Amino acid sequence: MAVNRILLWSGLALAAAALSAWQVAGHAAAPSMPLPPDAAWLDGVILYHSVLPRIAVALVAGAALGLSGLLLQRVLRNPLAEPSTLGVSAGAQLALTLGMLYAPALMDHAREGVALAGGLAAVGLILAMTWRRGLEPVAVVLAGMMVALTATMGSAALILANGEYLFSIFLWGGGALAQQSWGPTLTIAVRLLIGVGAAVLLMRPLAILGLDDASARSLGVALNATRFGVIGVAVWLAASVTAEVGVIGFVGLAAPALAHLSGARTQGQRLVAAPLIGALLLWLTDGLVQLLAGVDGERVPTGAATALLGGPLLLWLLPRLRMFEWPSLNSRPAPSRRSLHPYRLIALFAVLGAVAVGLALTVGYGPGGWTLSTGPLLDTLLGWRGPRVAVAAAAGAMLAAAGMLLQRVTANPLASPEILGVGTGAGVGLTAALFLVAAPGFGVQLAASAAGAVLTLAAMLALSLRAGFGPERLLLAGIAMSALCSAVLTAVIATGTPQAFALLRWLSGSTNEAGPGDAWFCIGVAVLLLATLPLTAKWLEILPLGDVTAQAVGLPVRRCRVLLVLLAGLLTAAAALFVGPLSFIGLIAPHLARLAGLGRPLQQGIGAVLIGAGLMVVSDWLARTVAFPYQLPLGLFAALLAGPYLVWLLGRSNARTP
Repeated sequence: MAVNRILLWSGLALAAAALSAWQVAGHAAAPSMPLPPDAAWLDGVILYHSVLPRIAVALVAGAALGLSGLLLQRVLRNPLAEPSTLGVSAGAQLALTLGMLYAPALMDHAREGVALAGGLAAVGLILAMTWRRGLEPVAVVLAGMMVALTATMGSAALILANGEYLFSIFLWGGGALAQQSWGPTLTIAVRLLIGVGAAVLLMRPLAILGLDDASARSLGVALNATRFGVIGVAVWLAASVTAEVGVIGFVGLAAPALAHLSGARTQGQRLVAAPLIGALLLWLTDGLVQLLAGVDGERVPTGAATALLGGPLLLWLLPRLRMFEWPSLNSRPAPSRRSLHPYRLIALFAVLGAVAVGLALTVGYGPGGWTLSTGPLLDTLLGWRGPRVAVAAAAGAMLAAAGMLLQRVTANPLASPEILGVGTGAGVGLTAALFLVAAPGFGVQLAASAAGAVLTLAAMLALSLRAGFGPERLLLAGIAMSALCSAVLTAVIATGTPQAFALLRWLSGSTNEAGPGDAWFCIGVAVLLLATLPLTAKWLEILPLGDVTAQAVGLPVRRCRVLLVLLAGLLTAAAALFVGPLSFIGLIAPHLARLAGLGRPLQQGIGAVLIGAGLMVVSDWLARTVAFPYQLPLGLFAALLAGPYLVWLLGRSNARTP
């Protein structure tokens, strides 16, 4: 077995070396046709200042990310912790985007400091969200996903509001390794050497941190100080890489995991193996990216390519990970009180939704400041505001219904279309329609989005059943699937084609271009699909009790689950087609309905639909008014509304002190 591992890694190293040799040879060989005397040195300049630095930066950046991931996984006792899953890279990217747009002079002298501040802010927020749970692995990863998505949408908002920088910043954020000098390589190499030195000095505390907290304290380790110090080193390494070459995803996850699976058992062995494997992975991936670039030049950033590999890797790792000895994130919450007058609550939610619609239609911000539109002015604006409000309300209602269905089908209160990757799966289906069909209409786009969403959700459930996943691993598999689908979308957008720009507008989740036809189509689909909810009430009442109970009362469990999954996928696809994939309305609306006292499935479904519609309308109003005249991503504000609730949800039960 050890010989096979050595042969495997040797083969991969030889493949990476062969790709690099091919790149070098292309510029070192004599030109195939005579060049002008003043251009004969051009290949040599490109070789020395671009080709060789790119090979070197792939090696040192991969090693730095591998070491960063190893430190984070060790200190958090979480084999899924790494700069991408903890939001470090996204936070650094948001900070750098802010610096590029609003403080370019600062970027000339303190770019790494700006990136470090963003990365530390992201990690600090995640630690604050999960500290009461004792940094429980699933809670940390879920909070990291929330922070990363919110930071990513914030970056997208800034990019879309400053279109002249759009494509260059997007490619940089995707992790493009193209180089023009040796500067980034030397910068990352120095940080890597310092990080390795710090890790060597911290080897004993790191070994002790692998024990439980009480044992670590009894051995004399200053637990919190050591933990924060190691996290600081890891975040600094990741932020340095992000500042120089952009976001490189999943290398920090893969390198320590593959080091462990390759036989590295002691802390010293992993300290050597993880950086080496990280360097090899990024070196090989970048070589493949250049090999497949074609005559038109490189189109897919290397960071997107690593994420394409990382999603399947995470799905493969999940059955092999041992990480859930701590209290379950899915511990059944205390029963919520049930309202004695549920339909009065439903009427109240309907009134609040109507108020939100009235606010969005009449109140706005224009060149003259805040205005209340009435009379002729309202008639003029209604043709523009009405369709987007209708689309937002219908989409919010469908996402809320889909979230309620998924939470009951999976018996997991944290399941939602966004977390399980269903929304981004719909995006992959939409991508296929945009590229395979000339000028696809609404029907084709909806069918393709629905196919992507349903297939993604079906694959998730099939994988969880086959691998024996509990609710926690289903969540993590959903995060992996979401990362994989997002990487596909990023790779496609990086092509720069007209379809890619259409896809980027879809990802932003804006209703700015919604017209009357869109509104009627979205409302019609919502009414058609939501009308089936009452027919599923009995199934949703019985399924959470377990398969044995459901079968004992004569419920065809498999058929019911298939139909409910299909309905949830259709609802998600129809909503995502208009408002993008990332809003978290599907997570919070069912919970708010349940906590208000709507416990029966039909009552909860109606309440969630009304809450989701109202929240999405308010989010759309904020997206339209906060940065007028710019239109910001609708999903950004919906996620910001969901964020405080997620913080409360993660900290309300099973609180533990580290």
